[in-house]
Order: sequence, then structure tokens, then C-alpha cells
Amino acid sequence: MRLGKLENSELEALILRKFHKVRPESLTTPRVGEDCAALNLDEDLAILSMDPITSAGDDRLGLLTVHVNCNDVVCMGAEPVALLVTLLLPPEYPEERIGHIADDLSAAARQANVDIIGGHTEYTDAITRPITCASVIARMPKGQKLMGLQLGDDLIMTKGAGLEGTAILAQGYAERLSSLPAAYLLEAESYFDSLSVVKEGRIAAQNGAHAMHDITEGGVLGAAWELCYGAGLGLKLFEESIPLSPVTRAVCAAAGIDPLRLLGSGSLLIGCKDGKAMVTALRQENIPAAIIGKVTSGGICFADGRPIPPPREDALYRAFQA
Repeated sequence: MRLGKLENSELEALILRKFHKVRPESLTTPRVGEDCAALNLDEDLAILSMDPITSAGDDRLGLLTVHVNCNDVVCMGAEPVALLVTLLLPPEYPEERIGHIADDLSAAARQANVDIIGGHTEYTDAITRPITCASVIARMPKGQKLMGLQLGDDLIMTKGAGLEGTAILAQGYAERLSSLPAAYLLEAESYFDSLSVVKEGRIAAQNGAHAMHDITEGGVLGAAWELCYGAGLGLKLFEESIPLSPVTRAVCAAAGIDPLRLLGSGSLLIGCKDGKAMVTALRQENIPAAIIGKVTSGGICFADGRPIPPPREDALYRAFQA
């Protein structure tokens, strides 16, 4: 059984040499013997966030690590710059798979235009599969900030519900979904390529967004509840207007779960005064979007009055349990 850090030669070959500087703010690159990293953000504010990735297989672990963390800071109107990534590995985890995770991290970082500037890697018997935890550093001009959700705002949703969860289910439960058309499973896995909201976050900020929230655990219902509860406001949610692909609908039906409660990275909620103008701006940049609700002074509920409860365990963890 192997425990503890990778040897320095392994760390260099399997991980560190995969990462290349792309940002002018990065003053250092990750290397053996360096425990800290340096960024030059001039006079801007540094915006930071952190998230673990525990629900995915190692094939897409790096991609999710980058995009889930970058999505968080985008919702403040900030630009992600760099990541610090901790990678924990179970004993006897094969070296070639470590290199694959690093390749995935590197490719996703290039896609998101961020640098991976450091972190930590070790084997531990506290886990049974690889997990990551990352900290993202972003920059935002001192005079810029979102106003916060406003009474009467339209609520916009980009792309579709349950993108991340649909992709994870198609990848991890293909045998149980074998009754679905093969084209459905291929499309479901392709959703892994749509998990960043950096582009739509930038467009929304430039077009009058008051508030943004990325859809993660708890799905679109959980994200809508969190956004409105945090602002001390209510919501009338138009359930029939929530974008939901036939593929996600079919995968969730087979898994026996609610797609509106399913892990949804890749979709962004936007609160703004003029929802039609925001939808137009997004669609002009080839980002699907729809108005799915209206911010009110009442409770957080569907349009027919049914209350939307606070977020609970994500539907992904209940898949195929019935």
C-alpha cells in the first residue's frame, strides 16, 4: 500500500510539466520546492472561492475541477485568473491515470484561460477514488460590483437543466441506461463540453445583470431558492419555461430522479430588469437562454403557488435507488 506524497520525479513528470503559463498576472509557475504562488493583480480586488469535486469519475475530474470553481467567481462579475488544486489519490492508484487527470486539468485551464499555479498531491487511504479540492483566484475592478437581486427582476436561465448530472449519469451508468438510444448517451456525455459559464457570465455582466448564480448541487430549483433567499426576496417560477433537453428528461426518467433537482453546472441563473433584452444578448452569442421566473416580495414558489423547499441532497445521489 502506498501512502503520502508523490516522489519529486513523479510529481514533475506526471503533473507539473503539464501546466503552462497563459496569464500575465502569474509571477510563478508550480515547481518542486515551492510551497507558494504569486500573482500581480495591480489595483484590482482579488476574489477567491473554493470547491471540492467528489461526485465524478477520474475521466472528467480535471475538467469539473476547473469549470466548477471558475463558475463561482464569474457569478460575482469577476474574471478567473488562476487555480490552486489539491489532488488526493487512493492507495495503488496507477501512475498513468494521474497523468490523465493532469492532462484534463491542463486542457480545461486553457479553455477557461486560467493558470494552475500550485497545489498538493498525495496518496491516502482515507478515500476510495480520486478527489480534488481547488481554490480559484479572480480579479475585479474596485469600482465594479453587481447590484444584487432586485424586486421585479426577471430570472433568466442559460442552456438547460441538469447538464452536469446528465453527463455523469451517462458516463457512470451506461449499462443501466442501455434501453435509451445510443445517440442519447453520446449527447449526454457531450454535455461535459458545456460546463463553463464564463462566457455567459461576462455577457450578462455587460448587459445589466443585477445578480448571478451558477446551478450546481440541488439543480435549478436549489439554485433559484438560494439566489432569492440570499436576497431576502421571493420568486414566481415558471416551471414549464425551464429549458430541459429530451436527453436529460429521458436519462432522469430512467434513473428515477427529478431533473430540476439534478447537478447542473453549465447553466447560469441571471437576475435582471429586462429579461427579453438579456435573452437576446445571450442568443446573439449562441448561448441558449429563457426567462423562467419573476422576483417577488412573496414566497419562493412555482407560478401555481406550490412552495419550492430549500435545497436538499442532490438527485444524483438517489439515482437508480427506486
